[in-house]
Amino acid sequence: MPDVRQQISSVRRTLGSRSLEAGDARVSTISQVYDTDIDDLWTVVTTAERIERWFMPVSGELKEGGHYQLEGNAGGTVTSCDKPRGFEATWEYGGEVSWITVRLSEAEGGTRFELEHVAHVKDEFWEQFGPGATGIGWDSGLLGLAMHLADPAAVRPGPEELMAWVAEGPGALFMRLSADAWAEASVADGEDPAVAKARADRGYAAYTGG
Repeated sequence: MPDVRQQISSVRRTLGSRSLEAGDARVSTISQVYDTDIDDLWTVVTTAERIERWFMPVSGELKEGGHYQLEGNAGGTVTSCDKPRGFEATWEYGGEVSWITVRLSEAEGGTRFELEHVAHVKDEFWEQFGPGATGIGWDSGLLGLAMHLADPAAVRPGPEELMAWVAEGPGALFMRLSADAWAEASVADGEDPAVAKARADRGYAAYTGG
């Protein structure tokens, strides 16, 4: 596992809002620069064989108009594809539909991976957990991506390994730092610092059982 503090500090997080036909939506954006070229990163994020190595197993048609399903998680439809610059897709989970946009761009040091998540979030859910509810999960995805690119032949850690990683400390620290980083993004978006911290604490506890 990489140094969790370095990984958290390597990621950029922003929050915003957007008006859609169905009402106002919250926008979370997360990005990191990886030491690889854009064509390789495109393959990493769009082919089932490589997605499984850093994120989770996926099935379906990974092309424009195709439907995908992440094992035990979200599914949806790929609504647009602009190889190798990015793609858009619906993110359907728990009876709710949100939208993701993945953008790849050349950057100093390699290629920037950016993911934008647009979602209608119930006020009571946001008041309880804030952006860390999904943000910690996206941070974990970027960690997996960093680990895969550092060692493409490595096998993705299984559930027992991940549970041990959290129980032994580094994983819990990672989630704590992620929750705090999303609280900072919330403050930058205009939230009261005390409110943002309380939400981060509850989000961290939800992920770790603490």
